[in-house]
Amino acid sequence: MRRLAALRPLRHRNYALLFSASLVSNVGTWMQTVAVGSLVAVVTGNNLWAALVAAATFLPTGLLSPVGGALADRLDRRRFLVASNLVEAFLAALLAVLTVTGHTSPALVTGVVLVAGCVTATSMPFVASLLPDLVPAEDLLGAVSLNSAQWNVGRVVGPALAAGVVALGSYSLAFAINAVSFGATIVAYWLLPLDRPAPVSAPERLWRRIADGARAARGEPGCRTAIGLVAAAALLAAPFIALIPAKAHALVGGGVGTHGRATAAVAGALTTAQGVGAVIGALALAGLAQRVGRRRLLVGSLLATPTALCLYAWSGSVVPAVASLALVGACYIAVLTGLNTVVQLRAPSAYRARVLSLFMVALGVLYGLGAPLQGALADRIGLATTTTAAAGLLAAVVLALAAFRPAALHALDDPPTSPVDLAAMPPVLGDTARAP
Repeated sequence: MRRLAALRPLRHRNYALLFSASLVSNVGTWMQTVAVGSLVAVVTGNNLWAALVAAATFLPTGLLSPVGGALADRLDRRRFLVASNLVEAFLAALLAVLTVTGHTSPALVTGVVLVAGCVTATSMPFVASLLPDLVPAEDLLGAVSLNSAQWNVGRVVGPALAAGVVALGSYSLAFAINAVSFGATIVAYWLLPLDRPAPVSAPERLWRRIADGARAARGEPGCRTAIGLVAAAALLAAPFIALIPAKAHALVGGGVGTHGRATAAVAGALTTAQGVGAVIGALALAGLAQRVGRRRLLVGSLLATPTALCLYAWSGSVVPAVASLALVGACYIAVLTGLNTVVQLRAPSAYRARVLSLFMVALGVLYGLGAPLQGALADRIGLATTTTAAAGLLAAVVLALAAFRPAALHALDDPPTSPVDLAAMPPVLGDTARAP
């Protein structure tokens, strides 16, 4: 039964529909991610540019996720998600056109990716807040884990397809396939029975709604700790994702404008390895959490991730790099899934989208800052040294919490009361706490 725990959410028809559609879209997304990163790495031969184009996807999260969280509690989710997916499909098609016509300057490509990142950042709270409406509470960890697994199945299949189409000399085909893949999620969102948010008695300013969500996150100890830890992981650990093309280019010999197809192939292999590890890790999470406890598993993953990153950083050839990055994928997905689940379970239901948006802010902003920072540092002191130093700092943060603030880690356990009980919220919310 434990082995089937991770698959239980698929028994719910609406969740299964969204899961399947998102899987198709994620394959296209990861195909484009690898193609864009490889294209920029080859054109510039620079670690910083490779990190910037990846950061452009996530940095808008820090600016627009709170806006998306406030809107998600007010707007028609179906119409908004359909519209945002149509825009993302158009931007992917635009990348294909730019590549075909030879307009592939790193600044222009990064600009298009940045706009797409803005759209994604605004829609992410809409998507994240759907889960508790599609599965019961006992299947929530499994649903979050399965979402992580299907995202990383896309990370496995997408890079493999990207390596194939780029090897045929066509970056544009990868972008075009991504544009078409958004059709699956558009259909799914149109078919899902999504309720409209409850009407409010009086209009409320957007900034007030964002501020109320911040107070709710600050007043709930588990949410506060989870957001702080995901910020540390995003700044110190996550930049390895942005620097995969740079690592691949180094493994095949480096040089500006050289080894284009080899770089794409190795970057695809590394990204696939991370995805395989993440899929295995995500599918094992529910069963492992039943055995050792969700909090212990999460803290253990926070300490295992830096160790795995050091192994990856000092791998000098493709095979050890692939093997160690698979381990990184398993550990890192356990961190993200575990912290996301804490917020899903502990955030008050009336504020869930807004609190989740702050989680995304921490993840997106700190990753968006950490990736270029580590990229620039790697150009000076070396990629392996940079990754190792950042991993060591993450381990130090977790150990310091365990030694000096153990109550913060204990707050990652299941909530003592239901997250829908607004009366249980601390007084910090004051008179501004209103149900949407």
